[in-house]
Amino acid sequence: MKIVEQIKQPIAFEMNLFEKKFQLSMSSKVALLNRITHYIVNRKGKQMRPMFVFLVAKIVSGEVNERTYRGASVIELIHTATLVHDDVVDDSNRRRGFFSVNALWKNKIAVLIGDYLLSKGLLLSIDNNDFDLLKIISVAVREMSEGELLQIEKARKLDITEAVYYEIIRQKTATLIAACCSLGAASVKPDSEHVERMRKFGELIGMAFQIKDDLFDYGDDQIGKPTGIDIKEQKLTLPLIYVLNGADKKDKDWLINSIKNHNKDADRVKQVIAFVKEKGGLDYATKLMKGYQMEALEMLKTYPESEFKTSLELMVNYVIDRKK
Repeated sequence: MKIVEQIKQPIAFEMNLFEKKFQLSMSSKVALLNRITHYIVNRKGKQMRPMFVFLVAKIVSGEVNERTYRGASVIELIHTATLVHDDVVDDSNRRRGFFSVNALWKNKIAVLIGDYLLSKGLLLSIDNNDFDLLKIISVAVREMSEGELLQIEKARKLDITEAVYYEIIRQKTATLIAACCSLGAASVKPDSEHVERMRKFGELIGMAFQIKDDLFDYGDDQIGKPTGIDIKEQKLTLPLIYVLNGADKKDKDWLINSIKNHNKDADRVKQVIAFVKEKGGLDYATKLMKGYQMEALEMLKTYPESEFKTSLELMVNYVIDRKK
C-alpha cells in the first residue's frame, strides 16, 4: 500500500465525506466559475492539509464534528486560492502535471478565481460563527504573503542570513501546515492547550518540509539530475546560505557573482551545485531537517497510542522521505 494511502486509512470515511462537502463549498451560480472549480477539484493533489486537520482532531479528542469539516474546507479553499495566484505570479503553465488555470483561462480569470476561493473560505467561517477558526487561517494568509515578499526582497539584495531564511520558510510554508494542525485541535477542543501545541507541531513539520524541497534542487539518487531552479531564480536556500557564510572572500565573491550574473548559465549553475555539495551544504541542511523531524515526533509522545497517532508519525516521516 502506498504510504499516503496508509496515512489516510484511519480517516478514509472523513476524507470521502470531506470531498463531497468541499465540492459543495465551491459551487456558484456562474457557469464559468463552476467549470473552472470543477477542473480544479478533479486535479487535486494528495490533500495533505485536510488530512492533518482530521488526524489532529482525532488524536486530540477521538472524534470530528461539523466544525472540523468546515476547518478542512476553509484550509483547502485558501490553499487552492494561493496555488492559483502563485501560478499567475510565477507565470507557470503547469500544476501537478496538468495545465494551470491561467494557462487555460488567462491571468485575469485566474486572479478572480483565486479571489473567489478566498472569499468562499472566509464566508464559510463567518456564516457559521467559526471566528476562532477564521482567526487561525487569516493569520496564516497574512504570514504567507509576508514570507513571499521577504524572500523577493532578499533575493534582490542577496544578503540573506540563516535567521532570515528560517523566518521566510516559517512564514511562507510552515505557517499553513501549522494552521491545519491548530484548526484540527480548535475544531474539537477550542481554547485548550492542544491548539497551541498542535500549531507548534505543524510548524516543525512545515520547516522540515521546506528544507526537503530546497534539497531537491540539488538532486538526489531518486530524482537523478539536480534542477538548480532555485539558483536560476536567485533564491538563496539553506545549503547555499551555509556555504556562503563559511566561505572565504574569494569563494564568496565567486558564488555571489555566479548567482547574480551567471544564474542562467547551466554549466556555472552545475559548478555552484558541486561546490555547495563539496563544502557540506547538503549535509548541514539534512541534519537540521532531521532535527525538526525528531522534535515533531517528540511532541506526539504526549498523546496515547492510536491509529491516528501512528498516521501522524507516518506523515512526519513521509515529509522527510518523500521522493518529490
